[in-house]
Amino acid sequence: MGDKEFAFVKEAFESNWIAPVGPHVDMFEKEFCEITGARYAAAVSSGSAAIHLALILLGIQPGDEVICSTLTFAASANPIVYQGATPVFTDSEPRTWNMDCNCLEDAIRDRIRKGKLPKAILIVHLYGQSADIDPIMNLCNQYDIPLIEDAAESLGAYYKGRHTGTFGKFGIFSFNGNKIITCSSGGMLVSNEEGLIKKAKFLATQARDPAPHYQHSHIGYNYRLSNVLAGIGRGQLRVLAERVEARRANFDFYEKELGCLPGIQFMPEAAFGRSNRWLTCLTIDPSRCGSTREDVRLALESENIESRPVWKPLHMQPVFQNYPYYGSGVAEELFDKGLCLPSGSNLSKEDLQRVVKAFLRVYQTNLIQNKN
Repeated sequence: MGDKEFAFVKEAFESNWIAPVGPHVDMFEKEFCEITGARYAAAVSSGSAAIHLALILLGIQPGDEVICSTLTFAASANPIVYQGATPVFTDSEPRTWNMDCNCLEDAIRDRIRKGKLPKAILIVHLYGQSADIDPIMNLCNQYDIPLIEDAAESLGAYYKGRHTGTFGKFGIFSFNGNKIITCSSGGMLVSNEEGLIKKAKFLATQARDPAPHYQHSHIGYNYRLSNVLAGIGRGQLRVLAERVEARRANFDFYEKELGCLPGIQFMPEAAFGRSNRWLTCLTIDPSRCGSTREDVRLALESENIESRPVWKPLHMQPVFQNYPYYGSGVAEELFDKGLCLPSGSNLSKEDLQRVVKAFLRVYQTNLIQNKN
């Protein structure tokens, strides 16, 4: 947080615009479109709310199927279940860690053979890196299936010079406390169709019909963003480029210091895009370095340095394990070997050096022990 955010929040208090809706909400949506290239936007209470609204607007209902990336946070798939629909999970590709287009095509064809044309495809731009959009869009067009882009982690990332989240029918963004910019909570739903965003705003404000009294012809939701949080978001937008550069600098430092170690491989950056490097992620091959992902994680934890495994694939989660899955185990292997290092935009050089030193200690100790 900085002076820009405080100034906008102070303005919200002084004008007494606190509740959902207000001038900061309108400007946040406008400025967000200017930065991302999206045509229309609706500021909402969370990225999950944005996904839920997208599914509602696509008419997803009980009995429908929605194809979803498996290597992601549960919030990507939960709204599918909110609608009574079935998530169909697809594997990742090693090149980007994102949805594998071959697995996607296998899933579409098999669901059609089973009499179920998927009603939507929900891809995730993982850890700030764009999925390979063109072949995915080709399949969407071939089978007439709308695309939802979960770009919650990829604000400030690009695919072939165009911002992630602006290719599909809908794009989803998150401003949760751990994202590259934050409003403390919040999200954004974007689309190139004005009518869809107008309908989203209507549904997000309890679907109140135009009348002097409270009248409702549709089920609505309390999903709009507050004017105060939108003020924070406006201030954060102004430092987005700085945040991206800070995250990319973190990655570059870690890669320079650790990338030459046997068995260590950093998350690749595909040639077709530019990642925001929201989190710095790597994989640890114990057969080459003598340490498992968990050895390193626990060693860092013992020195009060938090790191985490990459997302546990959704098809392995107890709540989703009975849903269809198409893949060959790439996401499972990434989970087994993958680690996310401290990646905050405000990390100092000393912080980064401390992480690297702790990492090297456990790596070298285990390597020597295994040789003996």
